[in-house]
Amino acid sequence: MKLCIALDLPTMEENLVLAETLAGFDALWMKVGFRAYIRDGKEMIAKLKAINPAFSIFLDLKLYDIPNTMADAAEEIAAIGVDMFNIHASAGEVAMRTVMERLSGLEHRPLVLAVTALTSFDEEGFRQIYEKGIDAKAEQFARISYKNGLDGVVCSTFESRTIKEATDSRFLTLCPGIRPFGEDAGDQQRIATLERAKAALVDLPVIGRPIYQANDPKAKVAQILPLL
Repeated sequence: MKLCIALDLPTMEENLVLAETLAGFDALWMKVGFRAYIRDGKEMIAKLKAINPAFSIFLDLKLYDIPNTMADAAEEIAAIGVDMFNIHASAGEVAMRTVMERLSGLEHRPLVLAVTALTSFDEEGFRQIYEKGIDAKAEQFARISYKNGLDGVVCSTFESRTIKEATDSRFLTLCPGIRPFGEDAGDQQRIATLERAKAALVDLPVIGRPIYQANDPKAKVAQILPLL
């Protein structure tokens, strides 16, 4: 497992201070989401790379549009120099193929993940939208993503092992909603401890609030890393 830290603080300055605090840890992924990217744009990515070039950057924008528009956006994202981004699996197979074909000729292609079921969904809310249970639909989305050449999926810890068994052990699972030591769930429904994430073969556990709300984020990360 490699730790992915969600940079979800209210300002770019606060996110950069957090990144600077953690600059001594090389093998970290930094997740830049909707809020941060809309507010701070490419400047945020450049500043993170300047803090530590060894940081890997995950741009979490969850692309969902018609296939050609998604491929155009994917090409622009790749040009920024991020290491990974994501799309919605529910955009469908044509969108997946179009995105991957557009990126196929790049010398340094970013990893592409597909979002299966947002971890804010509970079972009832998910069925209202997708008319199927989370476990079954997440596995279906993962199979489609794997078939169409994506590198992995965004899912909860509870689907990770089943998805790997249905695809390939090297097919990445990135899992938000990780509360390493049983911290408060916040707005997430399907959360898990780090111990459970490891047992579920999660590749990239995403941790935000338990780190950036800690009195000493650096000490918290140092506490987490040996457990991966």
